[in-house]
Amino acid sequence: MQEIQHYGAWRSRVADTLEQYRGWVQAAELLDGAAEQRLARALARVRDDRLSVAFVAEFSRGKSELINAIFFADYGQRIVPSSPGRTTMCPTELAWDPSLPPCIRLLPIETRAQRLATSDYREDAGAWTVLPLDLDAPERMIATFRQVSLTRRVSAEEARSYGLYDPEDPDLAGTVGDDGLVEIPQWRHALINFPHPLLKQGLVILDTPGLNAIGTEPELTLNLIPNAHAVLFILAAETGVTKSDIEVWRTHIGAGPGRMVVLNKIDALWDELRSEQENDAAIARQQTSVAQLLGVTESQVFPVSAHKGLVGRVNQDMALFEKSRIGQLESALFNELIPARQDILRRQLREDMDAITAGQQALLGTRIRDLVEQLQELQSLRGKNQGVIAHMMRRVEMEKKEFDASLFKLQGTRAVFATLSTELYTSIGMDVVQEQVDAVRAAMEGVRFATGLRTPVRVFFDEARANLDASSAKIGEIGAMMETMYRKFSAEHGLALAMPMALSLARYRAEIDAIEAIWQKQSGTATLLITSRGTMLERFVDSVAARVKATFRSANADVEAWLKVIMAPLEAQIRQHREQLRHRQSSIQRIHDATEGLEQKIAAFEAAQQDLEQVKSRLALLMGAVTRVLDDSLETAAAASASAALEPA
Repeated sequence: MQEIQHYGAWRSRVADTLEQYRGWVQAAELLDGAAEQRLARALARVRDDRLSVAFVAEFSRGKSELINAIFFADYGQRIVPSSPGRTTMCPTELAWDPSLPPCIRLLPIETRAQRLATSDYREDAGAWTVLPLDLDAPERMIATFRQVSLTRRVSAEEARSYGLYDPEDPDLAGTVGDDGLVEIPQWRHALINFPHPLLKQGLVILDTPGLNAIGTEPELTLNLIPNAHAVLFILAAETGVTKSDIEVWRTHIGAGPGRMVVLNKIDALWDELRSEQENDAAIARQQTSVAQLLGVTESQVFPVSAHKGLVGRVNQDMALFEKSRIGQLESALFNELIPARQDILRRQLREDMDAITAGQQALLGTRIRDLVEQLQELQSLRGKNQGVIAHMMRRVEMEKKEFDASLFKLQGTRAVFATLSTELYTSIGMDVVQEQVDAVRAAMEGVRFATGLRTPVRVFFDEARANLDASSAKIGEIGAMMETMYRKFSAEHGLALAMPMALSLARYRAEIDAIEAIWQKQSGTATLLITSRGTMLERFVDSVAARVKATFRSANADVEAWLKVIMAPLEAQIRQHREQLRHRQSSIQRIHDATEGLEQKIAAFEAAQQDLEQVKSRLALLMGAVTRVLDDSLETAAAASASAALEPA
């Protein structure tokens, strides 16, 4: 688990360095609106970064025990409920939010009747039942944790209204008891806020219900599991891969980065009447068989005993812990997951800092150039008579008038900008997306058979892509107009302007493609034939439509931020140039009136030039510090943080 702690230490150092950088450049007035916003987003990206690990399995595979063995053994007892049968009845996320007290937030199962996805309720505090966690009373805390195991019995009609019962599904028909009632989970989703050291470092653990329950909460298969940085698919060593295991692996998980297969309960293969070598050979044969059936390499299959690993850690029996092979799984998980996540975050931060630095260098370059021009202008006045100075005053006044005329023309461009911005929201606005969701829902309700759902869904995705393409075209039009304006101002007034920040919606289009691919994978012909139209409709609305809306919501946030700051670099340079013209006019006027000595003014400008050169050097040093921290290895960051902690205050 040291890898997570090292990763947390690296993120902490990066955040501290960026904060120091921001404080200094703000004091030096080198942050325009665009750079300020981008730097704030970079800091938020570092602080809010999460590493999500999903545990997926059929019930009684030892999934909860594995979570206890890997993450909670130091507590000396089981934290996550673990017992024979089903112990996790609803998707459960374990994380840490310092703004909240230790607690469990539970989303009632009744919310499924509202046709809203779980994600729609995350910011609605009133929708959740909140139970405090008493960290000083382990028994009470564990009892609270058991809420995720609770069920209740309801009528078949009520279960059907929640999408948890379908009389046309032969697998569910047998779940009706003699009393006509159906057992359903009491809660739809659980968020556990727990101050575990690893959770404080940004780890998020997703504990899923049994695989046969995944389809009852579509957001798991179309959002939470696909977006997890690592997915552990857990099987039982004594049973190997069942038919349902293969189906869920192919439909919901599949081989890929961060996907691992855990062959749990190998202690069931420890036969005391056989030698240790014979037992190891039996485990190896099962490992080979699992790899072949799932289409992965043997190195992706990890035989372990979660129970023995937990017992070994709690009792400090290292021999038993080694025999459980839990350590090998942990090493593979974190050695693969964390460096990959660090590389992604590092690349994103470098892109942010490159863009910020370009703007600051342009702003600083303009300041230095303006100072040099003024200095040269003042130096040229040495020995000149009043007539020459008066001529220079008239020239500066003319420059100022020309600049003010350009600003007047800029107002016309602003009007065009406002019009194009409004047009942009006609293709990417959330009201447009909601209209499409309503339209596809109506179309899906109008088909007679589940197989007829394909056409309206295909149209829905095509329209989503068309809207993003239209939005990208409009963004390109706005960007081209702004670039022309930037170049014009640069040419007419000698401003060193960095081109406006670009915006691409390509990643959102890729997200739409990925969502459609997952839906198609999970709604093949066989699924459509055996699943009722109503169930498929609920799955689509609860998961696909909700995730498409989330994608457009993120795209809208990017567009809104971009529109706010695209003019910021130009406006900053305009203010700078206007101030420079005012200073030039004032300086020459003072010299003309002989109220201030020329040499004194030249000396003041030379000192200001030296100050700006020092600012330039300091900026380079700060950027070098940021680059070095970004390039740090995890071990270097952890050592540096430990060293800083030992230094006296």
